[in-house]
Amino acid sequence: MMLLCLFLLFSKMVDKSFQDETESKADVVNGFEGSNVSLSHRLTDSDPYSLHWYRQYPRSKPEFIILLMRNSAPVKTDGRFTAKHDKQSKSVHLEISNAEVADSA
Repeated sequence: MMLLCLFLLFSKMVDKSFQDETESKADVVNGFEGSNVSLSHRLTDSDPYSLHWYRQYPRSKPEFIILLMRNSAPVKTDGRFTAKHDKQSKSVHLEISNAEVADSA
């Protein structure tokens, strides 16, 4: 199986201003094609207005993946990406089901 290296650019918007107030739990997450992969970030602000997940390929612009709004239920897109905000642990998780080679960055 081909090994996937997933790199995601994570940015957060708070009250209409962009701020870099997250800490990645891992710089690189490895997974196999067809497996489920979870990416996590710890928030320094426990209640952000919104969380934006992006993927960026080398020499390319960031590509929007998913938006999670404050107090919203877990958000799912295209059947494979799910974003969850865990207020208790002050973290946000992006879960990728059935990882594909195209998810690599």
